[in-house]
Parts: sequence; C-alpha cells; structure tokens
Amino acid sequence: MNQPHAPTTPGSGLSSREAQQLLERVGFNELSKPPRRSVLGIVISVLKEPMFLLLVVAALVYLAIGDPRESLLLGAFAIMTIGLVVVQEARSEHALEALQALGAPTAAVMREGEMRRIPAREVV
Repeated sequence: MNQPHAPTTPGSGLSSREAQQLLERVGFNELSKPPRRSVLGIVISVLKEPMFLLLVVAALVYLAIGDPRESLLLGAFAIMTIGLVVVQEARSEHALEALQALGAPTAAVMREGEMRRIPAREVV
C-alpha cells in the first residue's frame, strides 16, 4: 500500500482543500467491513450445531417409535430455536454497529496551521 504522500509544510500541515482532495482520491482510512451474514447463513450455522442436531434426532426417534405428538413437540422447539437465533443474531449485529459508531476514534491533525480533531477514518 504505497500511496503517494501529499506535500505538506512542517508547521501548517495540509490545507483543508488538499486533505479533501486526497481523501477523495485514496478513500477513507478504515478497514473494510466483513459482509453481513444472511438469514440463510445464520440458519445453516444453527443447523450445524450439535445440540440442534440432537434435538432433531430425538424428534425422529419419537416419530420412529410411534409417538408423533412428542415428535411434533420437539420439531416445534427446533423451529422456535432457529427463529430465536436469527432474531438474536440480527439484534447483536445492530448493537455492535451502534457501539462502533459511538466509539469512533478521533485523531489530532494539523490543518492550515491549526490543530484539529477529526474522525480517524478521515486521516490522510
């Protein structure tokens, strides 16, 4: 990531215009965000959980031994488990995004001879 450096003067730093042009050219100073998990991805991860598989196997065993009521009950619990996990995952992602926005770091930079505080993602 060898990016060209903007010409600065030691006492004054970049001008606001130079900083804005550089920001437009190279982009924000931040890591790319991981892609959000889809509902299908969350469901698949739940289906791979050992405890969930045990619940499904137990439902199938009850069905095989001729107790459809117990089998349906366990199947309903399995479906409820999937729903609860999907809702909780969505809430967790929203909460994490809110926390990241609250805790956004700032940086002290020299702009046109003055020290200013700007969001760290705008440092160029």
